[in-house]
Amino acid sequence: MSSVPNPDLSVRIGKIRLKNPVIVASGTFGFGEEYEEFLDLNQLGAIIPKGISLKPMKGNPPPRIFETEGGILNSIGLQNPGFRDFIKDKLPYYQKLKTHLIINFFGNTQQEYVELARRFDDVPGISGLEMNISCPNVKQGGILFGSDPKIAYRLVRAVRKVTRLTLIVKLTPNVTDIACIAQGVEEGGADAVSLINTLRAMAINIRSRRPELGNMIGGLSGPAIKPIALRMVWEVCQRVKIPVIGMGGIMRAEDAIEFILAGAAAVQVGTANLINPRTAADVITGIRRYLIQNKIDSVQKLTGLFNV
Repeated sequence: MSSVPNPDLSVRIGKIRLKNPVIVASGTFGFGEEYEEFLDLNQLGAIIPKGISLKPMKGNPPPRIFETEGGILNSIGLQNPGFRDFIKDKLPYYQKLKTHLIINFFGNTQQEYVELARRFDDVPGISGLEMNISCPNVKQGGILFGSDPKIAYRLVRAVRKVTRLTLIVKLTPNVTDIACIAQGVEEGGADAVSLINTLRAMAINIRSRRPELGNMIGGLSGPAIKPIALRMVWEVCQRVKIPVIGMGGIMRAEDAIEFILAGAAAVQVGTANLINPRTAADVITGIRRYLIQNKIDSVQKLTGLFNV
């Protein structure tokens, strides 16, 4: 193959054509505006702001963040301004950007998920929805929506009926067989899946003998979880036909390339944004450099190019 001076980085997720496969993950990039002094947000494949619920949420008591070896524990508690204030105060900012906006949303009942999806479907300027199903189903005894394939299937099917937007389902890793859950949401009508969300974890202060987080249990993210995330992404890619968006400990371009080789169509950069706010831009540059060096003219040809 001849030299490739300008490889094609574009990928398709449902109805969305991303200029490149790098997305910033929900909960790690604020509402985007906070990062504009560090990088050109229009470089990104897409932005996913903090998750949005129907009504405002205050989140969990502090401390909310604790650094661990190779990662961080967070217990933010899904703090957000709620649908109305997001549309009023935050959405106008995105309308001047030239990149895709994907909304992460969640609820505690199927009705809340459906209502939010219906409302967002009527809002101009939104390219897609990322449905966080790592939340407790209060009508099913607190079981996570994403921990049972039948519950996940029913939820996705109900949401699919009320939105024309590209629907991505974000999966929890805190299950026995994540690929089984992925199959359930694919059958329910999801256009893509993203994984993994954080792993349930905790830390104890040996001096005070108290938990390091105000909520005791938090979510572990960062490079410590990358091998687990990579394995789960590969397993899911073997079982579903819809695009897979990989995340979990991506700190540099080489990490992102591993996920793409494992089968991911796109990737999300999360915790790394809190360490180096330019990480996503650096990952895009690194993927382009890798394609040029290996004379590959499209990132899509790299997806799944894993020699087992």
